[in-house]
Amino acid sequence: MKTICFIVLACLLYLPMKAQTYMTRNGNVSFYSKTPLEDIKAQNNQAFAAVDLTKKSLAFTLLQRNFLFAKELMQEHYNENYVESEKFPKAQFTGTFSGDVANKPGTYKVQVNGQLTIHGVTQQVQNLPAELQIEEGKMTAKAAFAVKPSDYNIKIPSLVKDKIASQINIQIVAVCQPAK
Repeated sequence: MKTICFIVLACLLYLPMKAQTYMTRNGNVSFYSKTPLEDIKAQNNQAFAAVDLTKKSLAFTLLQRNFLFAKELMQEHYNENYVESEKFPKAQFTGTFSGDVANKPGTYKVQVNGQLTIHGVTQQVQNLPAELQIEEGKMTAKAAFAVKPSDYNIKIPSLVKDKIASQINIQIVAVCQPAK
């Protein structure tokens, strides 16, 4: 009887902790470069994201080659000449967030700190505003920020320098389900 009570108690304690982690394999990461000569847009709907409310930690990772562009030539140049996706296939972020987030319906504003790795270069990200929204058993994580290709040793040839912004706007929307 003691063993059965212990197992039931352990299961009850384990379930709430597990429900504190949300994950997806279909997060959306998009970027936009606007210049007077050309706008460049790309989207990746295959980003992995995990948010742990108990540890206040989060992680995102994606394959660079999964970014889709309106023009095939842009996609080819992006993968071959800029991010060199054969050599540096992934972009990833690991970090923590501050702010009070309850595992109940609501919208929570948080500040994110961590490390962003692109093109084999890791940079610190600090005080990035983000939003975690919990509703109907799922969590939506949202953030918008800008990165400079030069900070990640991404070389822009002088021939196309005026067609690529010095700062690229990034948007993240990840609809996550409780981890199982």
